Amino acid sequence: MRNLFTIFTLALCAVAGAGPVLAAGAAKPASHGTIVAFGDSLTAGYGVPESEAYPAQLQRKLQQAGYQWTVINAGISGETSSGALARVDWVMKLKPDIVILETGANDGLRGQDPELAHRNIGKIVSTLQAKGVVVVLAGMRMLKNLGPAYTAKFAAIYPRVAKEHKVILVPFFLDKVAGKESLNLADGVHPTATGYTIVTETVYPYLLKAIQQKGGR
Repeated sequence: MRNLFTIFTLALCAVAGAGPVLAAGAAKPASHGTIVAFGDSLTAGYGVPESEAYPAQLQRKLQQAGYQWTVINAGISGETSSGALARVDWVMKLKPDIVILETGANDGLRGQDPELAHRNIGKIVSTLQAKGVVVVLAGMRMLKNLGPAYTAKFAAIYPRVAKEHKVILVPFFLDKVAGKESLNLADGVHPTATGYTIVTETVYPYLLKAIQQKGGR
């Protein structure tokens, strides 16, 4: 197990090209709408090819099921919830119908007050909803070595926001992946391509609910 400083440093590593990219394999014609995967390195796909990050895998899975939606990867490595809040207007320029919001992990790794992340995520959700965007909120959990009190407060952020703003909640974005050495890179934080396949399977049913809310395929 690497120490918290090493994990924190790796988690904040930047990747080349911070701007949004169309998820690999995206079908351009006859798109029924735009899904923006909005998050940090776990969305950007730190350490794996762009085609294996979860937004690209999600695009392929949707296509295979007959859902012609465009998925855009708007992940930026190292971003905190404060950084995410600062670029909501930029994300809106992508004209999303649905946003999968995955943020806050870097707040936790820095030991920031969970209430700050709660406020930031709530403001992000409110801004998106005010523009008619359906939000899928990805729940996160924090490393146990930060102590039970902190990890409990951190985990509670996401169900609180989901209840307050009535958004679709993925209970734990890294379900069946976190803590499994074979499914993560050497840093113990970022999934491998296989790990992202599991993440995609976790997110997928909740995304289908969002698509249904938007009125179809």
